Amino acid sequence: MENYLVRAIYKDNSIRAFALKATDVIAEACIRHETWSASSVALGRLMLGTVLLGANLKGNDRITVKMQGNGSGGAIIAESNACGDVKGYIQNPNVDMKKTSTGEVIVVQATGNKGTFSVIKDMGLKTAYTGQIPFVTGEIGEEFTYYLTESEQIPSSVGVSVKLDEEDRVRQAGGFLVQVLPDAKSETIALIERRLQQMPAISEILKNGTPEDLLNHIFGEGDYKTFDKEEIRFHCDCSKDKFARGLKSIQKSELEEMIAQDHGCEAVCHFCNEKYQFSEEELKELL
Repeated sequence: MENYLVRAIYKDNSIRAFALKATDVIAEACIRHETWSASSVALGRLMLGTVLLGANLKGNDRITVKMQGNGSGGAIIAESNACGDVKGYIQNPNVDMKKTSTGEVIVVQATGNKGTFSVIKDMGLKTAYTGQIPFVTGEIGEEFTYYLTESEQIPSSVGVSVKLDEEDRVRQAGGFLVQVLPDAKSETIALIERRLQQMPAISEILKNGTPEDLLNHIFGEGDYKTFDKEEIRFHCDCSKDKFARGLKSIQKSELEEMIAQDHGCEAVCHFCNEKYQFSEEELKELL
């Protein structure tokens, strides 16, 4: 597996971590949406963070994360499930902001520095859990960290990275989520904090490395136990049947207009950019 998530816990069972490499997954999303540099990094980071946030999902559970800020990227949404599937969408895929001297992508231009960060967890109950916080900085890793600490009361650290090459294609993508468990000793917390501060950039570790290499930097090599690995895939559950059901729900006059004026229609999925064609005859059947 090239794209996978690892679940691990520190040797004294006081701190858990999830580490992820998903370069091909993020690259596919960016290709599908034809994103420019800042949009690629913003979309990719939100997708990575969503997978990490949903690392403990079970069965048919799903998690959706939405950033709605004042940046030029507009709304950014990612959704993941318990099977390792993830998909994402950015309202404006054509944001290309860089520091001209270094070529560094300025992500906050796409996300904005003011807005709302929302998390929706569908656990199969009557009502989905929804949590929302205002932006702290607009930097995506910091928004995930703040959300977990404030809304879920779990001291956490989230790091997500999408590195582009000279042609703005995704070169590396991955990240980590570290969480302090109850009864963790202060000296253990301080040790992990120091290791996080001193670790190299995520993109450098993943250049020739794996999620386990991220864990080695966080915990120390051999100082943790891994539970399992889960393959991560870009997957969208859209289908022509789903869009047909959606067309059935609109007003009859709108369908009649599509038939009379356009002699059919094209439906486009926001999450994967897949296009579905409906002929005039198919629309008549829906009527």
